[in-house]
Amino acid sequence: MFSERFNNKLKSCITTTFQVVVMSLFVVSCRQKEHPAVVMKYDPDIVPTMITDSVLTLISDSGVTRYKLEAAVWKTFDKAKEPYWYFPEKFHLERFDDNYNIEATIDGDTAWNYTAKRLWKLKGNVFVRNIQGDEFKTDLLYWDQNQAKLYSEEYIEIKQGDLLLKGYGFESNQEMTVYKIFRPFDSAIPFNDSPAAPSDSLEEALPET
Repeated sequence: MFSERFNNKLKSCITTTFQVVVMSLFVVSCRQKEHPAVVMKYDPDIVPTMITDSVLTLISDSGVTRYKLEAAVWKTFDKAKEPYWYFPEKFHLERFDDNYNIEATIDGDTAWNYTAKRLWKLKGNVFVRNIQGDEFKTDLLYWDQNQAKLYSEEYIEIKQGDLLLKGYGFESNQEMTVYKIFRPFDSAIPFNDSPAAPSDSLEEALPET
């Protein structure tokens, strides 16, 4: 009799323990499934779709190789409202003629290329040298590929051999061989009272870094 009661109690304890273990596993499983998903907000205007380091590449225009580009970092924002490339560090560009001779070289601290508008913006220690050896220095330069011209409203210096030209407001053809300063000073060129080079609406399109 005693042995029978003991066996019944043992079976009851085993059953109860098993039920407690099963319930515990069920609660743990439910808790694991109840963790909320983390929602990541993606802003294509400030988050690049691609980042490339140590860039050295050739770029074609209308099927013809026209440029060699070198940059420490190249960030692509092709999903932005206004698609652009961004070069936050040193930037170097060479433009070729039809015979692959270098027509001009362009260097700057920072550059943006608004690809849909085919408009470049270069800022900080911008330095350009044309095929004739003339040198251009400014802190801000725009290059409109659709209109095949470069321009700036900022201070600029142009060195032609031993002659140094200075002024504010500048416009040039794409080869940097035909150009003018709109508001010259302290230099041996006559004053040009033509309207200043057009400002660009994209100048404030990207927060400066």
